Amino acid sequence: MLRLGRREFAEHEQVIMAIVNRTPDSFYDQGATFRDEPALARVEQAVAEGAAIIDIGGVKAGPGEEVSAQEEARRTVGFVAEVRRRFPDVVISVDTWRHEVGEAVCEAGADLLNDAWGGVDPRLAEVAARYGAGLVCTHAGGAQPRTRPHRVAYEDVMADILRVTLGLAERAVELGVRRDGILIDPGHDFGKNTRHSLEATRRLGEMVHGVPRALGFAGAGDTPFPVLVSLSNKDFVGETLDRPVKERVLGTLATTAVSSWLGARVYRVHEVAETRQVLDMVSSIAGHRPPAVARRGLA
Repeated sequence: MLRLGRREFAEHEQVIMAIVNRTPDSFYDQGATFRDEPALARVEQAVAEGAAIIDIGGVKAGPGEEVSAQEEARRTVGFVAEVRRRFPDVVISVDTWRHEVGEAVCEAGADLLNDAWGGVDPRLAEVAARYGAGLVCTHAGGAQPRTRPHRVAYEDVMADILRVTLGLAERAVELGVRRDGILIDPGHDFGKNTRHSLEATRRLGEMVHGVPRALGFAGAGDTPFPVLVSLSNKDFVGETLDRPVKERVLGTLATTAVSSWLGARVYRVHEVAETRQVLDMVSSIAGHRPPAVARRGLA
C-alpha cells in the first residue's frame, strides 16, 4: 500500500505526478509556470487529465544562477498553500533537497518531499518524519545538487542504485517516516550517463521486486518500496534518439511503457494526458484494468 496525504493507492494503481516548475529557467518549459496564474492553471489541467500528485519545484535541476533557500521558499511556500486550498485532495509534492524548505512547505500543506539529490541534506528525512510527510529516496551517484555528471563510472549501476536508495529508505524508516509513504527513485540522468540510465530502466524489475537478503538491508526480501521514475524529456532520451528537448515525448512514452510493464508505480511527467493513456494501456495488457469499453465481437 502507498499512502500519501489523503490518498491511498492500491497495489496495481499507477500514479501520475505532474511537474509544475516555479522557476524562470526550467529546461523544458523555460519558465512557463513561474508566475502564479499559469502555474495554477497548469495544476487544474493536470488534475483534470489524471494526475494524483502535483510536484512543485523552485530550483531547476541543472546548473544556473544560484538560488538561495530563502528564494526557493519564496517561490514554493505560498503556492503550496494556495494549491492546498483549491485542491484539498490532491497530493502535493515539493522537489527540494533542503531541510529548511522542506519544513516551510510542510507547514504550508505539502504531503511529500521529493529529494532528487540523494539525501545530500540528511535533515530533510527528519523533517518528513516530524510532519508525517512522505519521502522520495533517489540515487544521484553522490553528485552535488545542480551539477552534471562527469566521467562517472559504476562497477554495477543497479547494485549502487539499490544500495543507496534502500539505505536512504531504511534510514528514513528508523527516523520515523512512514514505510507506506516512502518511494525509491533510480534517478535517471542524475549522476549517470545515458548508458547508465538505459541500464537502470532495463533492470528496473530489480528495484520493483526486492533484493536478496544477502545484500544486508533491513526488509530485504520483503515487500519492497514503490518505485518512482522521473523520465520526462530527459537527456538520456534525447541522446538515445538524438532529439532536442521538444522532440523527446515519443521516447519518453516508450520508456514509460517499459517502466510500467516492469512495475514502476509513480511517474513524474510533463505530458499528463499522454502518460495516462500509456499507463492505462499497459495496465490493461497486464490484466490489472478492464477496457474502458468492450463492444467488438459482442454485437
